[in-house]
Amino acid sequence: MPLLVRRAGSVLLACALALLTLAAVAVTGARSSGQDRGSPPAAQDGDPARPASSSPSGRIGVAVVVGANGTVGSDVLAPYEVFARSGEFSVYTVAASAAPAPLEGGPGLVPAHTFAEVDSGLVRRPDVVVVPALSDPTGAGEAPLRDWIVRQYRGGARLLSVCNGAEVLAATGLLDGHRATSHWSTVGALRKSRPAVDWVRGQRYVRDGSITTTAGVASGVPGALAVIDELAGPAEAARIGRAVDFPGWSLHGSTGIPVQRFTVSDLGVGLDHVLPWWRPVVGVGLADGSGEIDVAAAFEVYSMSAAASTVAVAPGSTVTTRHGIVLEATPLDDAPDLDRLVVPGAATAADVDSRLRTWARERRLTAEPLSGTSGELGFDAALQDLATHAGRAAALSAAKMIDYPVRPLAVTGSGHSERTSVLLALSVLLAVGVGLLPATLRRALRRSRSRRGAPAGTGRWPGPEAAADRRATLVSRG
Repeated sequence: MPLLVRRAGSVLLACALALLTLAAVAVTGARSSGQDRGSPPAAQDGDPARPASSSPSGRIGVAVVVGANGTVGSDVLAPYEVFARSGEFSVYTVAASAAPAPLEGGPGLVPAHTFAEVDSGLVRRPDVVVVPALSDPTGAGEAPLRDWIVRQYRGGARLLSVCNGAEVLAATGLLDGHRATSHWSTVGALRKSRPAVDWVRGQRYVRDGSITTTAGVASGVPGALAVIDELAGPAEAARIGRAVDFPGWSLHGSTGIPVQRFTVSDLGVGLDHVLPWWRPVVGVGLADGSGEIDVAAAFEVYSMSAAASTVAVAPGSTVTTRHGIVLEATPLDDAPDLDRLVVPGAATAADVDSRLRTWARERRLTAEPLSGTSGELGFDAALQDLATHAGRAAALSAAKMIDYPVRPLAVTGSGHSERTSVLLALSVLLAVGVGLLPATLRRALRRSRSRRGAPAGTGRWPGPEAAADRRATLVSRG
């Protein structure tokens, strides 16, 4: 029985060490992926020029807030473009500081204005405040942002939160007693942490009084259209809706969406998030005039899928988007080695900036227009590109994570590479090796003691009496 107990203990120890090793690999990989998503903007020589104005000076002011410690880029860029496409709205970005602000998984953004400038009257007060998801929504570092939102709301501004921007609003207490929604993966936790809010699942957006909250990332587009409908009228909302072409959207259609959950089909993307090493590096080529939704989609889809690392590259250190946002980028001369170069917003090769084409050709790359099989742009194009290069399952999982109703995907490439399978196999081998290490060391120690004269099977050095008996035996034999 003692031998059986010892063997069972050894097996349990080996299994525990193996599982701990796999957990350590997963945690390390997840942290690495998180750092890629939230990396700060690249340092530039001097301060980038701030935009003088961001969009046409319409009668309705919209402020899109940007966090100090990381903001989900699509939550800023997508609703910004929706409002900026309408001459009824004047849209600007605003932050606590004028310094470039990091966007998760994307380039740095130079805020147009600061909270202090709005408070002092130098900038018009907003009629609408757009609240994106933040890397640290409840942290002390974002307290100035939360306080500023509260002041604007109490001054009469409407609020539109995008995705987990609802968590920012919940932290201010403004959602208490209201119906609200958020990203499908966080609603359960929010129900526990913020029980004073009536959290709703399965809705693209929820309007409660002057507060509108939306579901996952891409839902910021129909959420913004709903606010346009309220403030500028249904005709203007329908016009902008046709222009941005969100799948399945109609002016007064149902706001119901599927209630999503993680499934086995998401396993591949999950592994990519915890095994991020040796990922291909995709350059996202930017130029002045790039559409905000096109840029957002390129970074968001690859960041969400973890199928590749992305880096913003451009002819200069900054670019100005179609409606006036200033983004930081890595100048072409300083760009790292890339596996691919994609250009969002370009339907054909002729639409690619000539400087990007020349630079790519010199490095034996192709400046690939990021467009779908039928010329689609935005999220459709980015998801099609992901399906082609990482497989249909990766694209569908990414679409689910951003709550985008994906259109049919044509998978023309070879699908997902074997990188993740190789890394998983290596991780398992490492875990098995660590699990077997104690038993291997014990066997090695027993063999060493046996060679030094320890009695077989005891695992102990001989005592004085045994040594004396052995000497006596040798003398008698001599």
